[in-house]
Amino acid sequence: MSSTAQAAASLTGSGGQSRFTRGWQIVAALAVTQTIGYGVLYYAFSVFLTPMARELSASQTQVAAALTLSILIAALCAPAAGRRLDARGGRGLMSVGSILGMAALLAWSRVESLWQLYAVFAAVGIACAMVLYEAAFAVIIAWYGGDGRGRAGGLLALTIVAGFASAIFIPLTGLLVDAYGWRQALVVLALLYGLTAIPLHALVIRRRPRAAGTAATAQQRSEIVKAAVRRRPFWLLVIAFTANGGAVATIAVLLVTYLIHLGHSPVLAATLAGLLGVLSVTGRLITTGLQTRLPAALIAAAIFALQGVAVLSLPLLGRSVAGAIGCVLGFGLGFGIASITLPHLLVGRYGTAAYATLSGRIAVFSVADKALAPLGAVALAQSAGYTWVMTVVAAACAIAAFALVAYHRL
Repeated sequence: MSSTAQAAASLTGSGGQSRFTRGWQIVAALAVTQTIGYGVLYYAFSVFLTPMARELSASQTQVAAALTLSILIAALCAPAAGRRLDARGGRGLMSVGSILGMAALLAWSRVESLWQLYAVFAAVGIACAMVLYEAAFAVIIAWYGGDGRGRAGGLLALTIVAGFASAIFIPLTGLLVDAYGWRQALVVLALLYGLTAIPLHALVIRRRPRAAGTAATAQQRSEIVKAAVRRRPFWLLVIAFTANGGAVATIAVLLVTYLIHLGHSPVLAATLAGLLGVLSVTGRLITTGLQTRLPAALIAAAIFALQGVAVLSLPLLGRSVAGAIGCVLGFGLGFGIASITLPHLLVGRYGTAAYATLSGRIAVFSVADKALAPLGAVALAQSAGYTWVMTVVAAACAIAAFALVAYHRL
């Protein structure tokens, strides 16, 4: 093949489409499936909690444990999913995961006891590991490879759209439950997810064509992973994003309750908590813009530190409306930046060949902490008070910030 033909081939994908066009088709498809996936497999649960507990004759704590179980299962499955993504790409894994997710939702609509609910949510957790952010990021990173601008733009577009999942699906689920009851609402959501995600994952997701001899072998990927986990930078990333993930999850669960505890009305508390989703989009835009001028680790460290100051100030300033707004704004700017900063840091240091495997290793810790930290925070609040909870969250933010500063210096 001549050099001209090779250049032309490098710019085209299957069917003569440019890689740019195909790349944005993949990003658009994943933006849709991530929005629906998070909305249905995660955020809708809060709406189903009360009617499920009532019909299953169980406490809300017993029912809520099902969601915690699914998150822990997703964390445990993350390394295996990452290895599969690096070796085979996302098309097959995400297609099968979409089928499993739809089946689990349909089974959820038929549960009659707690053990059945827990079994269903174990399946939901496996599906989440196969289809949500970690898998979607791996697909985008593998497609764009060394194209940093394309990769950053794709990840930003995906997370901005999916950031509205809660704003869309919590009210939509509420309307469906009011109109049809929780069981029929689940059937509707299952069909919406399956009929959207399965064809998009199966028909749109592709691996980027590679020149002969450029694809990493399993042995090469294994060596990259072994070298990474033996050195300090990888574990600093684990510390940073595990600590921040637990802090964010704790505030997401307890913010409304704590604002009410500080004397605010339930309506104001819910409104302020709702700002977190909007602010996560703002924080991602700011972070992506600054990454062209400043080191990503230091940007994230500064924002994590701001979160710590904001949450530590909440017991002091949060009794006034202005103070509460200011603290929520400060914390909310960092609410979604971990999801776009970690891929940037992993690819920058280790390349793209073993990205999903390394991301899966980190997810074991960070996702598990997101599941367990709110439970510990509730127990601490009941035994020692909310001020101690906010202090621990601020300390976690500080640990995350210091870990990223140390990472940058290595």
